[in-house]
Amino acid sequence: MSLAIRVIPCLDVNAGRVVKGVNFKNLRDAGDPVELAAEYYRQGADELTFLDVTASSSHRQTTYDMVRRTAEQLFIPLTVGGGVRSCDDVDTLLRCGADKVGINTAAINNPQLISEVAERFGSQVLVLSIDARRVRGDVHTPSGFEVTTMGGHHSTGIDALEWAHKAERLGVGEILLNSMDADGTKDGFDLEMISKVRQVVSVPLIASGGAGKVEDFPPAIEAGADAVLAASVFHFGTLTIADVKRELARHGYPVRGFEESQSQSEDA
Repeated sequence: MSLAIRVIPCLDVNAGRVVKGVNFKNLRDAGDPVELAAEYYRQGADELTFLDVTASSSHRQTTYDMVRRTAEQLFIPLTVGGGVRSCDDVDTLLRCGADKVGINTAAINNPQLISEVAERFGSQVLVLSIDARRVRGDVHTPSGFEVTTMGGHHSTGIDALEWAHKAERLGVGEILLNSMDADGTKDGFDLEMISKVRQVVSVPLIASGGAGKVEDFPPAIEAGADAVLAASVFHFGTLTIADVKRELARHGYPVRGFEESQSQSEDA
């Protein structure tokens, strides 16, 4: 493997504050997004992701201001998602300082939006966020996984693998795969889902949902992820970026700005 594995903190933002819960419920305040972003940059994060979890019009200007202030002090790629519905929304976020823009519900409602964004701005700026879970109740899909919206509360009945494959054909440059079953549980990534999606797409794949300890990260890469994303373990001080990179390096995966020989100094 030649490309370095990326470690990406995720900031779920609601009304200008970072929040985190379990399965998108019982949200707790985790701090100021700009301050947290600066701290993760100091820790050696490879990228940063902001997700506006409510994305209501009343919060939109707050998000724009937050992106501007964060971009001014970061020198790593910044992805922003939540409520992106048009090429104009993408244009505004890029002008505010975002390097990449995440889309989810709007792409499900209008898949052609993926092609429109890719053609106008390039595939490299477009990240498709897939909130997927194992099917339940009367829902059945060929893969056993379905796409959800509204923080996992709304079932679409769309097969997650088929959607990932279709989105790649339409021009998505990267996929953020979030396990709604594992989200916030700290029980580990959904390795089966990662592996199945990897088998049908060739674009970079970011694993999200379920990280609780350093040992959870290498298996996600082994399953097929190119990057690992986490929130709670970083926000509440359970792990640092260096902790995760040290563990990945220990398993032989290349990581930026970290070597095993640094491990003692990084502990300080």
